[in-house]
Amino acid sequence: MLTSVFIAAVSLALFWMAAFTLWWQMHAWRTPEVLASTRFGRPDGGEQLSFSLLLPARHEQAVLDHTIQRLLESGHDDFEIIVIVGHDDPDTAEVARSAEARDPRVRVVVDTHERKNKPRAMNTALPHCRGDVVGVFDAEDQVHPELLAHVDHAFRSTGADVVQGGVQLINFHSSWYSLRNCLEYFFWFRSRLHLHAQKGFIPLGGNTVFVRTAVLREAGGWDPDCLAEDCDLGVRLSSVGKKVVVAYDSDMVTREETPGSLMSLLKQRTRWNQGFLQVYRKKDWKQLPGFGQRLLARYTLMTPYLQAVSGVIIPLNVAVALFLDVPVGIAFITFLPAVTAFVTFVFELVGLHDFGKQYGLRVRFVHYLKLVAGGPFYQVLLAGAAVRAVWREQRGRRDWELTSHVGAHLTEVTREDVPA
Repeated sequence: MLTSVFIAAVSLALFWMAAFTLWWQMHAWRTPEVLASTRFGRPDGGEQLSFSLLLPARHEQAVLDHTIQRLLESGHDDFEIIVIVGHDDPDTAEVARSAEARDPRVRVVVDTHERKNKPRAMNTALPHCRGDVVGVFDAEDQVHPELLAHVDHAFRSTGADVVQGGVQLINFHSSWYSLRNCLEYFFWFRSRLHLHAQKGFIPLGGNTVFVRTAVLREAGGWDPDCLAEDCDLGVRLSSVGKKVVVAYDSDMVTREETPGSLMSLLKQRTRWNQGFLQVYRKKDWKQLPGFGQRLLARYTLMTPYLQAVSGVIIPLNVAVALFLDVPVGIAFITFLPAVTAFVTFVFELVGLHDFGKQYGLRVRFVHYLKLVAGGPFYQVLLAGAAVRAVWREQRGRRDWELTSHVGAHLTEVTREDVPA
């Protein structure tokens, strides 16, 4: 009897989690009006804000110069680029200094902390920022020349304190997991972050995010010890009522590459998950005024715990339902999560088609097969990263595991599937 109750409870919980995931994935596509509202408004040509663009780079000499050049192509009239390099990283510093010598809009700031991470680097640069708005980019980014003009207009037309732009992984053809990784970003920035902004609680992205300089300084910058400094900043700003606007436009997104190996992806996800756990334990989210906001925050920040537990419980739950003698009704409940999982798979197939259409990429039949076949294995990977994050957090291991980049999204192979 107790076994049956346990199985039913776990199955219903998993069903609810799967249904919630499907709900946020579908948010932006509920109506044509909702979809249209997620895009940037057309700039009015009245550029009034100045920008300080932070570019933290560590061992990124292979891709840094390309990113700086793309940023310098911006059509906005008033911006500076602050490249942040470590005192122990001469190769990256050489690339940054060369760019600084070529263009006065580029400045180099040296991070002398012995313990290096992204938030410490950005905090080092914050006192040097002269612009009205601080923007953050990663060293491998492909940034659209008109992005700053759109962000400028978004700040002025909405009265926002923060503007979160879109980020999209592009090299979906590189491996079986890169396909799912690209689609994750597509749903996260295309749909879910808009839902979070609408609800008044948002874990910001770490890239293509813009904050009014005064607001950022008032908040004390980034938490130097947090592994998800972007999420932490978003939670803190949400908790004090700052207005966050999210805009996604396929023409304006910042393009990036997926991690180059499964181990890199595992470490990246471990770091993000552990960062979410750190933010959850800091409890800033408890200052959110609404009960629904706090509930959403609790669920979002506890996702690593839920993924870790699910990775252990789901196989056990299925095995118990198949091999133990349980009532037919309980066995039926056990397979309820499979129903939402199937619907999610179908929606992902539709999403992959939309992704290819928006970015001019020809998605072939084999890609749809890879998406479906790789689903269970990708979930195992995410569950493993969540378990590893919980283990590291409990052990007090908070070192920053760096994700290396090779510029897979910058080469011609990125466009190999584009129709002529």
